[in-house]
Amino acid sequence: MPDPQRWPLDAVLFDFHGTLAMTIDPVAWVTAAAADCGVTLDRGKATVLADRLATAGGLPGVDKPARIPPPLAESWANRDLYEDAHRHAFTGLAATVPCDIPGLASAIYERVLKADGWQVYPDALPTLTALYAAGVKIGIVSNIGFDIRPLLDEWGLSPLCDAIVLSYETGYIKPDAKIFLKACAALKADPAQTMMVGDTQADAGAIDAGCTALIVSRAPAGQPNGLSRVYHLAKQR
Repeated sequence: MPDPQRWPLDAVLFDFHGTLAMTIDPVAWVTAAAADCGVTLDRGKATVLADRLATAGGLPGVDKPARIPPPLAESWANRDLYEDAHRHAFTGLAATVPCDIPGLASAIYERVLKADGWQVYPDALPTLTALYAAGVKIGIVSNIGFDIRPLLDEWGLSPLCDAIVLSYETGYIKPDAKIFLKACAALKADPAQTMMVGDTQADAGAIDAGCTALIVSRAPAGQPNGLSRVYHLAKQR
């Protein structure tokens, strides 16, 4: 095991969606949700429906909608602050897509709450395992409107995480420096000795908290996204 005293970083913070894990292929997602409603979709119909849902913003994390219907504007603005707003925003957007499957909008949302609705990036577990073995503290900082802990439990990542800081629980949303400072406080880590790893400019807000930041590519589900570099950068910084 590497000597923790030799490492220049106290902690590494990771974003969740797009960094550690990605939602499954939209067609598979819609097909599974339809099956939950008792309907079997052929590939063609599932593909058309998935495309329409993605365009409307009804698949959380796939695409942002070009337009938010006025009745959903408040829920959309608060989706990462309140569980009810998160659910209402995405089920409402999914419901704007004409569909002959009763209950599909809710079934699609329920899928994002389950571990099999996601695919962990192949670099994630090895990278977190190596950092943890080296004595580097690990935190997850996510803008999200539901509890990801059950997912982390199923994937075997929970034992590697020293702190989980979620926007809807803290009231702070990235890039607000306060959410990164809260994570550092939970880890008892000096921000100057902490790196934030994410896939969007919101994650770079950690710089305003005194941390360093590394932005990785949001790769398709199942493909490496560069997380393996984090171990070496953390060691050499």
